[in-house]
Amino acid sequence: EGLSAAVREVFVRLYEEGLIYRGDYITHWCPRCQTALSDLEVEHNELDGHLYYVRYFLVNGEGHLTVATTRPETILGDTAVAVNPNDPRYASYVGRQVFLPLIQREIPIIADNYVTVEFGTGALKITPAHDPYDFQVGQRHGLPSCKVIDEKGKMTGEAAGRYVGMDRFQCRQVLLEDLRQAGQLEKIEDHRHAVGHCQRCQTVVEPLLSSQWFVRMETLAEPAIKAVQDGRVRIIPKSWEKTYFEWMTNIRDWCISRQIWWGHQIPAWHCRDCGEITVGRTTPDRCSACQSFRIIQETDVLDTWFSSALWPFSTLGWPQQTKDLQVFYPTSVLVTSFDILFFWVARMIMMGLKFREDVPFRDVYIHPLVRDPHGRKMSKTRGNVIDPLVMIDRYGTDAFRFALTAFAAQGRDILLSEERIQGYRNFTNKVWNAARFVLMNLDGYPTANREGNIQEEGDLYGLEGENLKEVDRWILSRLARTIEQVREALEGYRFNEVASFLYQFIWHEYCDWYLELIKPRLTASGPNRPVVQRIMAGILDLCLRMLHPIMPFITEDIWQQLPVKGDTITLAPFPQQEERWLDSQREEEMTFCMEVIGEIRNIRSELRISPSKKLKALLSSQDNWELNILRRHSEDISLLASLVSLEITSKAEKVKNGIAAATGKTEIFVLPDQEIDLEGKIQRLHKEIAQIEKELTFVEDKLTNEKFLSKAPKEIVEKNVRRKDALKEKETKLRKGVERIRWNG
Repeated sequence: EGLSAAVREVFVRLYEEGLIYRGDYITHWCPRCQTALSDLEVEHNELDGHLYYVRYFLVNGEGHLTVATTRPETILGDTAVAVNPNDPRYASYVGRQVFLPLIQREIPIIADNYVTVEFGTGALKITPAHDPYDFQVGQRHGLPSCKVIDEKGKMTGEAAGRYVGMDRFQCRQVLLEDLRQAGQLEKIEDHRHAVGHCQRCQTVVEPLLSSQWFVRMETLAEPAIKAVQDGRVRIIPKSWEKTYFEWMTNIRDWCISRQIWWGHQIPAWHCRDCGEITVGRTTPDRCSACQSFRIIQETDVLDTWFSSALWPFSTLGWPQQTKDLQVFYPTSVLVTSFDILFFWVARMIMMGLKFREDVPFRDVYIHPLVRDPHGRKMSKTRGNVIDPLVMIDRYGTDAFRFALTAFAAQGRDILLSEERIQGYRNFTNKVWNAARFVLMNLDGYPTANREGNIQEEGDLYGLEGENLKEVDRWILSRLARTIEQVREALEGYRFNEVASFLYQFIWHEYCDWYLELIKPRLTASGPNRPVVQRIMAGILDLCLRMLHPIMPFITEDIWQQLPVKGDTITLAPFPQQEERWLDSQREEEMTFCMEVIGEIRNIRSELRISPSKKLKALLSSQDNWELNILRRHSEDISLLASLVSLEITSKAEKVKNGIAAATGKTEIFVLPDQEIDLEGKIQRLHKEIAQIEKELTFVEDKLTNEKFLSKAPKEIVEKNVRRKDALKEKETKLRKGVERIRWNG
């Protein structure tokens, strides 16, 4: 009842201000749905059609004008032929009369700037009852309207002759044959053009003259345009603003009446005696003009988007001044898809400004569409539908949510595949395993009393710096930057960046590096163990809080097991950046160490040396900064590079039987023992390279074959391109492995 009262109040106010009116106008009519449609409910699809050239013979004198049309059945409703006043070909024809083909009704030749000189023959048939632009031309020149197609798509009595009662497309074929026999069909050309279809049922719509209810949009649109221009409403991504402005500045009056059986019945009553219309907030018992009791309510209902446009305030109790309305209007953000930017978003802004004198929301976030891996819309017919429920059963809700978030880049659709979802299940497992490691190593650490206050040791924000190691300062600095990046990305609705920052920090920094580096300190007794426990548990706590909006289930489950205060992670404060943790120097130093370790690991990988096999290494650098870092982090390098011994020197040396690499100004020499057959490894690498070259040649030949490119499906071509890139990357890696080996026989 409250929503119905809001709809009626808005309708009446707009009517009283002259912004709602009833009039004869060309509307899009669906012969199947039997209702008028707004401009936005019509989809214009490009179709292959024809351009029919028809002769209109002059009434007085010899000769004719040739008119080109895509809809010959509407010839029966022509009331004029128009030419451009600046077209010298037809200057002498303006003001004369022609016979309407087949019917022989006389119609005038008029001049109007609407006619395009270059299209067709430059002479345009005018059918005011069946074309919105022809209707405007007819209004300017006082032309009559002849309705020859009815609401069911059949020819009316005004069509005359044997065409009456025919379906519009059947009539087209019969009429063309009659024109051909009468010598009035000059030629037919192929012509690709946009044809309007009903959004609901895909029936070809019929522009039809009928009495409908309209809202004058120009007055309502102007404030809504300014609201986006001055930033009171932000459209995100900003690229959609251009589309919004183009539609709003060229907006046409909105047809709000529908001839369907459901919806808000228009609160207007027609008088059977005087014909006047009474509009009221309550149901009247008599005509407001002549006081007759013979009144009947309008049978049309309102377009569903009319009531939907009021949603931000009608749901809060408006027109009553409720507490909800005061508290929750305007709201902060509307999340929606681009395809209802005009159906709904723009209309909510217009109505909110009109009836609440404020915008309904501050931000409009246009989210991407989910498509298949090849960018196609998902369709049961194509068989490319990815069922969310199946993916959730297979990979888990959190993994599926994270996958969608990771690919939700602004302005780009999500190309989703099962493989991508599976990849983020691995990340989910990584979080589980990290949490298990932390929880297994918290023995002796204070536990939280969830009904009271946790002991001070459990508060990461209160951490002091005297007992912190180099890697502790590094991970806390990286955490501080990640918190800042995540907060900024969330505020900017860059959700894919949120996922990327968290993925990078949690997996590649916290798990792969920090948790590995602190293992010796966790197994040793001493004053440093509680500090390490505090840091690893505190970081996990803050990471879970940042992950929670994306992955609500595992984060809650793990958080309940951590020694933290609170009943639920949902109510835990979102992490704030601690500037005192920021340490650019430690980050730069650790990045260099990670590069050194990475180069040693690459040598292992390229030469197929088992990770369990301990190696010897020598690091040589004449750069004092690098040298100091290497010496301070020698234990970390030995631990994560799995070295049995490590020598660090400032001397430039040539190392016999060493496998070399370099990063920065540091030379890296891995010294395998004599058990490793380096010469044999080189031969095997060359054999692999030869095999890859053979396969690469085959793939490249296909991709340079025009016949293959023109006939193969797009996804097959793309698969071969990806295969080529992968082979090249592998070839480069293997060649680099060969170059690393310095073998002196």
